[in-house]
Amino acid sequence: MNRFFIDKGQIIDDKIQILGKDVKHIKNVLRLKPKDKIEVLCEGKVYLCEISDIESNVINTSVLDSFVGKNEAPIHIALYQSIAKGNKMDFIIQKATEIGVKEIYPVITERTIVKIKDMKKEQNKVERWNTIAEEAAKQSKRDYLPVVNNIIKFNEMIDILKNESNIIVPYEMEDTYGLKKALASVNTGKVNIIIGPEGGFEEDEIINLKKIEGQVVTLGPRILRTETAGLVVASIVLYELGDLGVIK
Repeated sequence: MNRFFIDKGQIIDDKIQILGKDVKHIKNVLRLKPKDKIEVLCEGKVYLCEISDIESNVINTSVLDSFVGKNEAPIHIALYQSIAKGNKMDFIIQKATEIGVKEIYPVITERTIVKIKDMKKEQNKVERWNTIAEEAAKQSKRDYLPVVNNIIKFNEMIDILKNESNIIVPYEMEDTYGLKKALASVNTGKVNIIIGPEGGFEEDEIINLKKIEGQVVTLGPRILRTETAGLVVASIVLYELGDLGVIK
């Protein structure tokens, strides 16, 4: 059954309105008709709806049933991803969404190759990334729509993380402290994963991450690409603490 994410304001009693780009998709791509059923999601709740009528800019539906979704991982993963060049960032966002990451922060570090100086271009990128996340969330039957936040600089990331715990930092120069050991100390429902750029973190960046109690870990003897590392760590976190392969 086709799924669509909405804002809370689109729910009016036992009616739900579908707005925006989903209207065109329902009408022209899926070619759904009145009486067809769809699933509508809002803040983790699933609404089974029947299309009542189709207008030019809105799809009106009636709620037949509703229930709390069961497809979300019990642990909140925030991925702080140094912006990768080319279409690698698109790939990271798509796959991180499929795995179960709940929010993504694109980060500019000292060695980040991609430099964004035009605010309009920056916003266009973020909007496109959120579209990629939404499509991936629909495909993978997510109950929550992951958020791709605005692009931030390294020092802004540090400010955000100052009040956080469970900060995991894979680093190719670390060779003794492993991810499994770091996860053994996790005592809250949120894990923050910090991934460096193609050229890796500068030493002073690692020092600053350690100052806010970031746990610098090794992922083994092989060096992973930036577009691989975050997905590997997120998968391991969900396996150890969530619902990927093992339900605890």
